[in-house]
This record gives sequence, C-alpha cells and structure tokens, in this order.
Amino acid sequence: MADVLQRARAQVLEQGIGLGADDVLEVLQLRGEELTEALALAHEVRMRWCGPEVEVEGIVSLKTGGCPEDCHFCSQSGQFTSPVRSVWLNIPQLVKAAKETAATGATEFCIVAAVRGPDERLMDQMRKAVPIIREESGINVAASLGMLTQEQVDDLVDMGVHRYNHNLETARSYFPQVVTTHTWDERWDTLKMVHAAGMEVCCGGIVGMGETLQQRAEFAAQLGELQPHEVPLNFFNPRPGTPFGEVEPLEAQEALACVAAFRLALPKTILRFAGGREITLGDLGTREGLLGGVNAVIVGNYLTTLGRPVEEDLDLLAELKMPVKALSSTL
Repeated sequence: MADVLQRARAQVLEQGIGLGADDVLEVLQLRGEELTEALALAHEVRMRWCGPEVEVEGIVSLKTGGCPEDCHFCSQSGQFTSPVRSVWLNIPQLVKAAKETAATGATEFCIVAAVRGPDERLMDQMRKAVPIIREESGINVAASLGMLTQEQVDDLVDMGVHRYNHNLETARSYFPQVVTTHTWDERWDTLKMVHAAGMEVCCGGIVGMGETLQQRAEFAAQLGELQPHEVPLNFFNPRPGTPFGEVEPLEAQEALACVAAFRLALPKTILRFAGGREITLGDLGTREGLLGGVNAVIVGNYLTTLGRPVEEDLDLLAELKMPVKALSSTL
C-alpha cells in the first residue's frame, strides 16, 4: 500500500481528520492497483463516518440562461454564444417538478437560478413557492441563487429553505482563469453568511477545467477548511460556445482518483455525484465511485446537460444494497 494510504488509514479512517493538500495531491496521482486500494479505503471512510445511506436529490432551474456573469464553463452566461435561452418557471411548474422529484424517493429538491444574485422578483417567487412546495410535496427545499446579502440569507431561512448551494467551483489560485466578473472571496463570504445563519452549506465545484493536480488538491483542502455539509463533485462536460468548450473531459481513472481524494479530504461530508459523471465514468465508473466514497447522487437531468435515467441510478443503488436516505432523517 502507498505510504499516503497508510497515513490516511491512521488519520482519516481512525480519527476522522481529513487529509491536507500535500497528501491529497499524492492520492490524485495514484493509478492502477494503488488507486483501487485508495477507492476501497475511501469507501471504508464513508461507511465509518457517514454510514451506508445515500442521499438522492433532484434539481430544477427556476431561471435559466441570460446570466450576466462570465463563468467560462457555463452555457447559461449571456456573454457567450451558447444555445441556452432565458426561461422562467412559474410556481405550478416548480411544484410539479418537486412532486416528481419526491416520487423518485429523493429527499432534496434544489431550486437553481442563473443569476449573479437574486433580485426582488426572484426572492418574491421563492417566498411564494417554497411554502407551497414543502406543503404539497413534503420534500426538503434547497436553493442556489448566487451571491447573497445578509438580508437575503435571513429571508431564505424564514422561508424554510433547508440548504443553500453556492459552489466555489475551483481552487482560489485558479478561479481568475475561470471567472472574471466576480471573485472567489465574494463566493466565500456568501457561504460564511449561510453557515452562520444555520442553513446547511452545499459547496463543491468542477474538476477537469484545465487546473493542475496541485490546484485540484488545493481546492479539496479549501473545502476541508470550509467544512460544508455537502460537496457536489462535478466532472467537466464542455459546452459549445463557451471559452472552455474545447477542453477535453477527464479520463475515468483521473476522475476516480478525484473521488477517492475528495473523500479522504472530507471524511464526514456528503460527497455527491453531480454533473459529468455520465460522459467521464459511464455505468462502470458510477458503480466504482459509489463504492469509492460517494454517498449522494443527483438524479435525472442537470441544469443544461442530460443525466442518467432516474430508474437506472435507483436500480444501481438497490443492487449495491445502498439504502436511500429516508426523508424523515433529513428534516
């Protein structure tokens, strides 16, 4: 066994203390039999510190496209030629989507808007929609509405929003290569306010956007410092018309090394399979990831890309004897 995995067994598995950036970098470099050992250890860590349950979530875009920010990976930016039109969902559409999500057995329903931060129209839509969704579907409501003010944070808490998603996207040192219209620190400030207000913090990012392995390790360590409740792990899926549209997706072995490394950096966090796993890992890799540290999945489609059919993910979880977390245990 690689020395870094021996250190991880003593530190992460036995003590629940995540690896730092230097050790994470070593894990990211593992391949072959040593990567298989890293994934097995990451699964042990997940089972010890998180348990066997898998959290299932569905997401819907309340406001799609037309975003003023220039996130170089995103086809919803109004600054690029990406083929995403600006669309708003009304309250009945949101409620319908929430009920469909709840019917899959999911415990989380996340409302997402492609904005820098919510304006009053968007906040009013949330005030009206969240109580109805909670009453009619019984599902937990999460939100992802960009950068917030303290007043908006407090408002979302009063509405009953359970969890707030705001991804840091990548390492602080690489962020200026990804976004120029706002800073990494602005995102960090929103996350700190959300945490202080008592909402669960959901914060992850995208691997494979051209960052170095050192920056990938830096990112995992920065998430470890933040200690979010949940980390969605996206694998880059290039979108036509964006500045990163020609970046090649990660190879499966590299993506699986990310799964193991992020679990060993974040032993007690919900680590969620998010966008890009279909093209990067396929069915076999999805199975390996679920047996390598992942304990949550987004089911169905993502915001601008297609996902696996819900039934395939649920069938795989049943085959692996991984129980879906009950709604009552997340309230």
